[in-house]
Amino acid sequence: MIEQFDTKKWLKKLQLSEFPEPEHVELKYPVLLCHGYGAIASLVKPSPLYDVAMFLRAHNIQAFAPNIVPYATIEIRAENWVRVINRLFDQLSHQKLNIIAHSMAGLDIRYALSKMDITDHVASFTTISTPHRGTSLAELSLKTPDAIKDKMADLLDWMGNRVYPGTKSDSVGSAEQLTRSYVNEQFNPNIPDVDSIPYYSFSSAVGKGTPHPIKVISRYQNNYIFQQEGINDGMVSVESSIWGEHFKTSNISHLEQMNLRVKDDRTTLFESFWMDVVRTLQEKGH
Repeated sequence: MIEQFDTKKWLKKLQLSEFPEPEHVELKYPVLLCHGYGAIASLVKPSPLYDVAMFLRAHNIQAFAPNIVPYATIEIRAENWVRVINRLFDQLSHQKLNIIAHSMAGLDIRYALSKMDITDHVASFTTISTPHRGTSLAELSLKTPDAIKDKMADLLDWMGNRVYPGTKSDSVGSAEQLTRSYVNEQFNPNIPDVDSIPYYSFSSAVGKGTPHPIKVISRYQNNYIFQQEGINDGMVSVESSIWGEHFKTSNISHLEQMNLRVKDDRTTLFESFWMDVVRTLQEKGH
C-alpha cells in the first residue's frame, strides 16, 4: 500500500490557487429567471430556479428567481410575470433586465413582450428548453382516460393552489396550450417577436438517440418524445427549443437544468450549462 502512495499527486492537491473564488461574470443588467409549468420543484426549493439564482449570485450576477402560479394559461402567467417585473423595478436602480425563461415561461415572456408594455425594460430574452413548437408530452397527458385525467388535474390544481394561492391554478388549460397544434396554429402566428429585443435560445438532449444518460423515471417520456419529435431533454425536443439565435444543444435533462435529481457526478454539468448561458450574455454585451 505504501508503494502505491503517490506523494507528488497528494502534494499537488495542497497547492493553492491564486484565485480560488468563483469565476467573475460581468453583466450590465440583472437577470430575471422565469420558471415553467409545474409545482413539484416548489415543494423542495424556495422556487424552481432558486438554485440557479444562488449559483449566478456566486458569480457576481444579480439574479432573481421569483414564484408565479405553476399551472395557468400563458395569458395569466404572463400577467404574473409583468407584475413581478414591475415589483423588481421598484427595488432596482437598473431600468432593464436580462430575462432567462425556462420551459413554458419562454412562451409566457414571448406573449408579454408581444402584447404587454415591457419591451423598454428588457435588454435580452433567452429561452431554455422552451416548447416554441409545442411538445408531444402535453398531448400524451391529455390523451389519458377522462377518469384518470380528471383525478390528476384535481391533484395538480390542489397542489398549485396550496403553493401559490394568489392565482387559481388550471393544469388542464395550461397543458392544452403546450400542445403542438395550439402553439403552431394559434400561438406562434399571433405572437410576433419584437424587433428591438434580441431573442436567444438553448436546447438540450439526453437519453434516446444520444450517448448521454437520463434517469429511469423519465425514460418513458423521453422515448415517447423521441418517436414523435426526435432527440429531447425528457420534456421538450431540440427542434422545438430552437428560437431566435440558437447557441448550443447541451446534454443535461429538463429536471437537471433546475438542479433537480442531479447526481454528484453530474453537478458540473448543471454548473457548466448555466455558465454557458451567462457567458453568452456577457459576450453579447448584456
